[in-house]
Amino acid sequence: MGRSNDLAVPPGADAEQLARYLARAHDAFVSTGLADPALRTLVHDSWQRSLAGGIDPEFSLASIVLDDERLAEIRAAHPLAIAMPVIRELLVESAAEAGHLVAVSDAVGQLLWVEGSHDLRARAEGMHFLPGADWSEASAGTNAPGTALALDKPVQIFGPEHLSRNVTPWSCSAAPIHDPDTGAVLGVLDLTGTAEVATVQSLSLVRATVAAVEAELRIQRLSPPAPSASVSGAGWTMPTLEVLGTRGATFRHGSTLSRLGLRHSELFLLLTERLEGWRAGELAVALSDDEQADVTIRAEISRLRGVLGPVELASRPYRLANAVATDVAAVRDDLSAGHLRRAVAAYRGPVLPESTAPAVVELRDALHLRVRSSLLASDDADAILTFADTAHGRDDFEMWEHALDVLPVSSPRYAQVETHVARLDDALS
Repeated sequence: MGRSNDLAVPPGADAEQLARYLARAHDAFVSTGLADPALRTLVHDSWQRSLAGGIDPEFSLASIVLDDERLAEIRAAHPLAIAMPVIRELLVESAAEAGHLVAVSDAVGQLLWVEGSHDLRARAEGMHFLPGADWSEASAGTNAPGTALALDKPVQIFGPEHLSRNVTPWSCSAAPIHDPDTGAVLGVLDLTGTAEVATVQSLSLVRATVAAVEAELRIQRLSPPAPSASVSGAGWTMPTLEVLGTRGATFRHGSTLSRLGLRHSELFLLLTERLEGWRAGELAVALSDDEQADVTIRAEISRLRGVLGPVELASRPYRLANAVATDVAAVRDDLSAGHLRRAVAAYRGPVLPESTAPAVVELRDALHLRVRSSLLASDDADAILTFADTAHGRDDFEMWEHALDVLPVSSPRYAQVETHVARLDDALS
């Protein structure tokens, strides 16, 4: 009974016969520790990891780790919150009609949303499949969301392929969701229900929904913000400047979006950072180690005025007459308020990474250090790994070491983090 490692129920397979075979293989593994050679390697490896992590196949239940207050706080700050309307439209509505559930977890396997069939939700709560529960392999044993997170790939688990006995009546298809800018794992999208959700069609639907979610995240970042509270009662929304992880800034005002060149990006950012303004000579020093004539600064300022829309740039000293929100200030505010996950989600990379302007370099280094310091003082594995998985965190040895310290040995990501730490250690030695 050889099977594809990716598909739980291959096209044309007899699902009932397959379930009987898997039930026998499951019983044999639980009683003897020996796996049937025909069992999918993906499942066998996950069973072994789960047992090594302390999962009892007969009695273990997923841990409920978030109370209602903490759950609401994480949901509000999580980057996937803005994509939930897409998930509901593409997957939840049809899942509810079919009698299935849709779950969305964070990057460490904590379920943040579980929606779909009302009757099935009530039944699923009996096995702790509910918001606030930890469905990583270390907590719940082999399951599609936890195993997809452990492997960072789409996964199907069919009935008795679950290690925990109380989950074997269920089947599930899941796929990781990645940040479109950094590639970091944001969470997992899961479809849970009857044997129907372990078919190739169900996995394709989950993967298509994940692609739509990642596209929505990208669109949200490129689109002007929705109308909100006006500034000083003037009836217009606050303009925004985004400079994190990008070669040039993005400036949004109203329905207009502008891409700025590097010099204008540097100038505009420095103006938002010092509300009292800059003299031409001060800006010249802030922008370059080489002396720049005041006339050169005045020319750059004049050209910048042409793209500022409703934002007035006053002179003597050069300063912004209107409020402008920046992603730099947003990260700082979240860190100050203790909203670490939201700060990490908003920190899409260092400030204008290609800039060599002395004042921008100083700002870039200070913000990066503050984000890192906050993470190194935290035991929030989700936030730490969200940072570590990015291009600006992938070679950060101290951050990966800290991730290894806060992760339990039974974590589905422990082995991967341990391997990466060893690789970085070898490169540094």
